[in-house]
Amino acid sequence: MAVKDKLKTDLFPTIWCPGCGIGLIMQQLATVMDDLGLDKLNTVLITGIGCTGRMGAYMNFESVYTLHGRTLPVAEAIKMVRPELNVIVVSGDGDTASIGGNHLLHSIRRNPNITVICNNNEIYGLTGGQTGPTTPQGTNTISSPAGATYSPINLQGLVNTNPNSYYAKTTVYHQGPMRKAIKEAIEWPGFAFVDVASQCIENNGRRIGFSSANDMLQSYRTEYKAAPPGSTHLEPHQTGIVKGQVPAAAVPDTGPAGAAPDNGKN
Repeated sequence: MAVKDKLKTDLFPTIWCPGCGIGLIMQQLATVMDDLGLDKLNTVLITGIGCTGRMGAYMNFESVYTLHGRTLPVAEAIKMVRPELNVIVVSGDGDTASIGGNHLLHSIRRNPNITVICNNNEIYGLTGGQTGPTTPQGTNTISSPAGATYSPINLQGLVNTNPNSYYAKTTVYHQGPMRKAIKEAIEWPGFAFVDVASQCIENNGRRIGFSSANDMLQSYRTEYKAAPPGSTHLEPHQTGIVKGQVPAAAVPDTGPAGAAPDNGKN
């Protein structure tokens, strides 16, 4: 029941399409928030335009529904004014990496103590299924009927340009690893990015050959494999976590060298 308290169940069922992966992300986020004791007094959610943006309305937290692509500057502003708050961004790949791409670059550079959870369904789902920044090259979409022309943006590569950042890749099928990644990201003392492969059956999956959302979900089980422990780079279709160095500002001055750093967020 405690996890349900994190959700506005009186607003259910959600407006998301049947089989959408966003609800699975929301479920694990709510579970982690319950585990960490997060509530509306110590946590704020920032959401962007797109299907994922509705998550803020379904969770029992203070939230800000931003302009398209503007989640990160809003999140940084809140963290600057109220540094004691846990600031969590939940946004789609299009909102985060396309119109919000320049903000993403500079948030990574500045390394604010915020968490970003990216619902990466490799498509512009809300507007009907156009090619997005993470759409694999060659994918047929309504804006690229002959196949997407360009290679997808490398989110891992961008995040890891900052040696103090945290990057995790997981899928909505891998519920345990997703929960672990979200928890560690919230506790990370700097910029943390969780990249979640998620199915959009209606505006992507059927077009690329999946007959149902379950078929698409099961494809993550077969296609994605866990990276070896301690990996410093994830190959395509690998799940895992790449941790940077703990920022120096996050290491308390406890005296003797080698004292354990405090990796927790405020």
